[in-house]
Amino acid sequence: MNFKKLADKYGTPLYVYDFHHFENQFNELKNAFKGRKSIISYAVKANSNLSVIKKFATLGSGADCVSIGEVKRALMAGVDRYKVIFSGVGKRDDEIEEALKLDILMINVESEAELNRVADIAEKLGVVARISIRVNPNIDPKTHPYISTGLHENKFGVDIDTAKKMYLFAKNNSSLNPVGIHFHIGSQLTELEPIKEASQIVADLVRSLKAINIDIKFFDVGGGLGIKYKDEETIKPYDYAQAILSTLSGLDVTIVCEPGRFLVGNGGWFLTSVLYEKVNGDKRFVIVDGAMNDLIRPSLYNAYHKIEVITDKNGEISKANLVGPICESGDFFAKDIELPSTNHGDLVVIHSAGAYGFTMSSNYNTRPRAAEIAVENGEDRIIRRRETFEDLIACEVDYL
Repeated sequence: MNFKKLADKYGTPLYVYDFHHFENQFNELKNAFKGRKSIISYAVKANSNLSVIKKFATLGSGADCVSIGEVKRALMAGVDRYKVIFSGVGKRDDEIEEALKLDILMINVESEAELNRVADIAEKLGVVARISIRVNPNIDPKTHPYISTGLHENKFGVDIDTAKKMYLFAKNNSSLNPVGIHFHIGSQLTELEPIKEASQIVADLVRSLKAINIDIKFFDVGGGLGIKYKDEETIKPYDYAQAILSTLSGLDVTIVCEPGRFLVGNGGWFLTSVLYEKVNGDKRFVIVDGAMNDLIRPSLYNAYHKIEVITDKNGEISKANLVGPICESGDFFAKDIELPSTNHGDLVVIHSAGAYGFTMSSNYNTRPRAAEIAVENGEDRIIRRRETFEDLIACEVDYL
């Protein structure tokens, strides 16, 4: 990947995506479940660019969506409506109504209160809502607490006993069709045992539901497969699939898997240019034109991203903080890392930025968001133009 050429052509800050990487990751995971009915549903939140979603749609992917906006993105990009799942803790009535009218595969319900709202809205519309219920198996995923979702202390899903009550309610409600079950214990998972343990708990629940004639057709294992940012030992897709399949003995279900980071994380890079260096006391700062509004993971999670400086200068290497222009002390990409001395205009490449990069970016400090570039078949193309000041103020009216 010629990052310097791309930066010169499109400017910085810039996101670059390798679509071949996306395809290879998708096929590896799909093949891991070969021989069993399965749907790989891309987690749109990881990278919601329409061209990215379309790429996965052409490969046969479904879509895991956590807002009605993501649902509409998926359908616009060509995802089959019967492979679209609408999840999320807090769905407004208008979102539920629109999802039902769009006739997607199922709505993933997170609470008893939400199930009641779905039932009422479906009855009002005169339709039957296909639903799944998100079960919280209370398994420690061994990941960052901000991206852990499978413990009772997290806001997601319901416990086993509550889930049973909800399924019985759904079975006896003419406006509901309980077709699926869902669990997701967290993101950036690198240990297999918690996944297998959670799958076993939920599979046993499916068996008990089938015993009372609640026919679960879709077994949704969520996403969360981790990637290598630094030195993580990651889970092989084959081992992941085998662990889940080992819990499903005797169950005739379609496995739904919702990868996001696994598919796109290491197929994306964030490019930013050096503005200048400064030294405060004994602290060195390398200041770049990208900022926390462009890539917030280091500020939010203290997340590690490999950082590469592309420079013509063979300068001395010393410790530095790599920081942006935003008026916050939390605006950094890395602290106390070894960097060569830099000149104005040198290029900095931040790796593993394909997931939760642009999609979490903002316009804080009235900064336009970066452009996004796709590289495929030896060609590069712009898939989202750089924002302008006019874009930023377009929705602001009656200020005079």
